[in-house]
Amino acid sequence: MRKKRLLIIGCGDVMQRALPWLTRRFHVYALVRNPAQADRLRALGVRPVAGDLDKPDSLSRLAGIAELLLHSAPPPPGGTTDPRTRRLCAALSRPRHKNMVTQPPQAAVYISTSGVYGDCAGAWVSEHRPTRPESPRAQRRVSAERQLRDWAQRCGCRLAILRAPGIYAADRLPIDRLRQGTPVPLASEDGFSNHIHADDLAMASCLALLRGRPLRIYHASDDQPQATGDWLSAVARACGLPVPPRLARAELQQAVGPSLWSFLRESRRLDNRRLREELRLRLRYPETDSLLNMLSTE
Repeated sequence: MRKKRLLIIGCGDVMQRALPWLTRRFHVYALVRNPAQADRLRALGVRPVAGDLDKPDSLSRLAGIAELLLHSAPPPPGGTTDPRTRRLCAALSRPRHKNMVTQPPQAAVYISTSGVYGDCAGAWVSEHRPTRPESPRAQRRVSAERQLRDWAQRCGCRLAILRAPGIYAADRLPIDRLRQGTPVPLASEDGFSNHIHADDLAMASCLALLRGRPLRIYHASDDQPQATGDWLSAVARACGLPVPPRLARAELQQAVGPSLWSFLRESRRLDNRRLREELRLRLRYPETDSLLNMLSTE
């Protein structure tokens, strides 16, 4: 049986972790901005496609190139909308030549963020909860989700959206923040944060391509929400670093930047039943202790 073609937009760390699984099953293409990135991906079995989401004229080759799409490229750093996703949807739908009929992808997966919910005061959150983004970063993700849903409905594409929380791995831990002694909230004022190991997010993306339901949201999160200060303290102990100091919220807001404060002030606990039951993902790291215990014994 002929292998289907898969296009990756944003082939960074998480998508590269998925490549061994993907390249066995599909002809994998990836949008790349520079030759060095193209060389690295070729060595991993990927066919690079030159283009830049910030330069719409460079995207003409994307139309009809693949039957499947994995989109993990972030929005631009400013504003409240995502023009990169708008340009991608336009490029995928635009014929490369006059009188040419372009077939859009049959299935697509977008990696979004759980930040779209805003602060939920520690409540358990299902995928039915309305979005209430409180930061421009989260507003840009809501913009991307809406554009992709509209595009998928027009094109008849089976779109699944993974809302991911904090992504971690052995080489993706907040070491610099801990070394700088950045404070965390008092235990009595702390909120809940959620996490997903990069390997588990990569596998969730693969399974969503095959098993995701049309226009379906999935929480790509592990099984154990944690108090934010407890998570950072556990990372510090596992890595032999000082445990971060704790401050009252009023002091903490003054001590950290706006971006970090928006993360520290929001609290929610993600229900991941759809991830486990519909995508049938078996988490390699069902809680962060799975990795941190290994690190502390090395």
